[in-house]
Amino acid sequence: MLIRIHTRVEQPMHRVWEGFTRHLFNQLSPPFPPVKVVRFDGCRKGDTVHLQLNFLLFKQDWISRITGQEETDQEIYFIDQGTRLPFFLVYWHHKHRLIGEGNHTRIADEVTFRTPTRLTDFLLYPIMYGLFAYRKPIYKRYFSS
Repeated sequence: MLIRIHTRVEQPMHRVWEGFTRHLFNQLSPPFPPVKVVRFDGCRKGDTVHLQLNFLLFKQDWISRITGQEETDQEIYFIDQGTRLPFFLVYWHHKHRLIGEGNHTRIADEVTFRTPTRLTDFLLYPIMYGLFAYRKPIYKRYFSS
């Protein structure tokens, strides 16, 4: 399943890139499930992000590796690839794109995920979409002028 969500923020691309820190990552975490950041190396190729999701009765680890990161005059992107995923996911690929638009930036979240079955892909889609739509006002507030 593919999710694409774009958010325009009022900061130049390189300033937005500098803001992609653990602090922003903590701001983007949804209220449920609560997320504990076990490890956050950053957003460059070779970095690791290790999260622990707390579903109240049990916890699940989510480990992603940054498998790509590139920068041009028009765009900066990095890719996090799931290496250890919670039980409800079997594949995770998230391309974070920062697209320069003059003194503004378009943040594009492009997520491809799969669950154990096609049916659960469709059932989980609205939840996953909502978790990324939840980020839009946070990005706008965090990167306000």
